[in-house]
Amino acid sequence: MHDPIEPYEHGSLARPGGSQLYWEASGNPDGHAALYLHGGPGSGLGRGGYRRRFDPSVYRMVGLDQRGCGRSTPWACDSLDTLDANTTPTLIADIEALREHLGIERWLLHGVSWGSTLALAYALQHPSRVGGLVLTAVTSGSREEIDWITEGVGMVFPEAWERFASRAPDGERVVEAYARLVRDPDPAVRADAASAWDEWESTTVSLDPNWTPGPLFDDARQRLNFATLVTHYWAHDCFLTGSDRIRDRIAELAGIPAVLIHGRYDISGPAITPWLLHRAWPGSELIIVEDEGHGGEKEMERTSRAIDAMVDRLGATASGPRA
Repeated sequence: MHDPIEPYEHGSLARPGGSQLYWEASGNPDGHAALYLHGGPGSGLGRGGYRRRFDPSVYRMVGLDQRGCGRSTPWACDSLDTLDANTTPTLIADIEALREHLGIERWLLHGVSWGSTLALAYALQHPSRVGGLVLTAVTSGSREEIDWITEGVGMVFPEAWERFASRAPDGERVVEAYARLVRDPDPAVRADAASAWDEWESTTVSLDPNWTPGPLFDDARQRLNFATLVTHYWAHDCFLTGSDRIRDRIAELAGIPAVLIHGRYDISGPAITPWLLHRAWPGSELIIVEDEGHGGEKEMERTSRAIDAMVDRLGATASGPRA
């Protein structure tokens, strides 16, 4: 991992529907362009730890708080009337607008968890704009993955499952029940559902013995915003169904350099997902970290090394003229 640095510039990009998207750039303004896509949906950039995975002398790192979270405005929980317009195609359009705004021709994509799904969806839509991908804690947003993380994994955590599922009526998918509850007119209902969702994700995210379950978000409003976004996306299978299913299209990315990094103990997202993607993706590399769960420290070290090594595969600097 590289030393911490601060952005050399940041800004806000106005988008249709009233969204203002926060972005920041760090490292070498004339280096290889790279985009970091955070997890969630709804986690945000946080304190910027992602920057330590990039060599600041080599990369022009761009971070984006995705629509509805982080320092982008408005937050999803404050604008429920616009939530239905917050979809994966919308986020892809946001990314393309940012690329054009920054004058970048082509960039390396690095995504973690949901960010890996979004990176793959963007790459499939705009392959000519992607010089390579380094994906960590890999997910693809399929119905199978969502049903596992919201229901199937309850076989491993039956005590937590009983508490979590008690808010869903019989016959309704649990994730759909929670997507409805976090949009309830009663603030108390929304807050209770968000706290229950936070407890479930914290409990089931990893079998790593070094993982200690606890609140993912200490702030109640942030818990609500995260739950609002993640249940909205998961209840709709990440808006990646039919001909947009990533697993079915992944071979289209043949020829784009890619490294997939995943923890063996990641019970919330079993290694079958990156394995299936890797098997169908000519030229991809799969790295399984045997003793970690969902995005642990060793995975991030391997990620940083993979990003460093990707430089030799990116060719000429791909930033293009600066805006």
